[in-house]
Formats: sequence, structure tokens, C-alpha cells
Amino acid sequence: MQRPITPPPVTEIMPAHKVFIGIGSNIGDRLCHLQEAVNQLALLDETSVSAVSSIYMTEPIGDTELNRFYNGVILLDTTFSPEELRLQCKTIEQELGRPDTYSRWSPRVIDLDILLYDSTFVHSETLSIPHTELHHRNFVLIPLLDIANPVHPVMRTTILQLLNCCPDRSVLVRIKESVEIKKKTDYLQ
Repeated sequence: MQRPITPPPVTEIMPAHKVFIGIGSNIGDRLCHLQEAVNQLALLDETSVSAVSSIYMTEPIGDTELNRFYNGVILLDTTFSPEELRLQCKTIEQELGRPDTYSRWSPRVIDLDILLYDSTFVHSETLSIPHTELHHRNFVLIPLLDIANPVHPVMRTTILQLLNCCPDRSVLVRIKESVEIKKKTDYLQ
């Protein structure tokens, strides 16, 4: 008598979300910190880094005596929920040397901000998506345009349209075309 063949278990495939994350650093080897943040994001489960913008040197906001920032934007494909991704970003920031608590305009080794998450709107005590300052910051809009021109889910205008009416008159200096995007298999070698 032949045994019935049991099919393998069906694993549910979670849809990947398109998420834009702003990255910035103004302490120490800023380019190295940005590269390490991209590396750490690439290692997250069920997440891949699809694109990284050029890296720009930008003027600090708030305390103008601070070092200039290096800023960019990353596009992720991930199955994490917005809050789960926020927690992952906070963990990466802390692992790279950012303290748990800090003042708003303080210097930082690394800053990871969720800018857009699909066309989702989130507003809670810990998270606002789209990022509340996105449309006021050239250092976010310009690198974001290096990757894509998505529609702001609340304002219903494209990022290019937001840039064209942005009140920020700061000048960005492109210092690097991009940082390296490593795949998970690169870390196994």
C-alpha cells in the first residue's frame, strides 16, 4: 500500500512595502556611519535595500555651529509594519552609538527617519508617516528624487512639486554618488 504524499506546508508570503528612510550623520566618519546604517538595514529579516540616493553635505538646522551633515535617502522593501521598522531603526541607531535620549538639534552619529511607507498615513505618539518635516527639507526632498518621485500621501503632490515650493533655501553639495548596497549573501563570504 502506498502512503499518501503530503504536500509541503504552505508559508504565507507577506507583501513587501516600499519604504523611504532618511539617513544622516554629523559626527566622526560620517560617510562610514551612513554605510554602516545601510549595511545594518540590509541585514534585517525580510528586508532588502533597493536603492540609495547620492550622499549630500548639508547645513545643520537649529544649531548652526554644528558640523555639517551628510544626508541621503534609502529605499527599502520590507514586510515590517511601520512600528516594527521604527523599532529596528532605533536599535540600529543605538548600536551605531546614538544615545537613547537626545535633544532635538543635537549632533548625531546616525539618524534614521521613516519618510514614506507605501502611501500609508500613520500618526501616533511615537511615529508620524509621512515624516512631518519632509516637505520643508531640501536635504530630504533632493535625495528622495534621486531614487523616485512618489506622491505625498497627505498632500497629494509629487516630491518634485514639493521641492519646487519648498521654503528651504539651503544648498546641498553632492559628495558621493551613493554608498554600497550589500546583499545578505555578501556577509556570508
